[in-house]
Amino acid sequence: MLAKFGIGTLAVDGLTAFGLTSVTAMLVLYALEDRGPAYILAFAAACVVASAYGFLQGAWPFGLVEAIWALIAVQRWRKRMAG
Repeated sequence: MLAKFGIGTLAVDGLTAFGLTSVTAMLVLYALEDRGPAYILAFAAACVVASAYGFLQGAWPFGLVEAIWALIAVQRWRKRMAG
């Protein structure tokens, strides 16, 4: 059984909280990418975590797309580090 928490009638299970945290991290890190290559790499990591969430939730298309975004972000990080 998954742990649930919430306020009033709004209950959020652990998996949903995990997903919300991962996509929020993606959003914040994407906005900060221009500050340096570390943010690009952190965005890639957040994409991996969001991908895991998608697969755990059973939404494999979401998981697959997030995994592809992670690969794209790693490629952008490599280019940024090279030049």
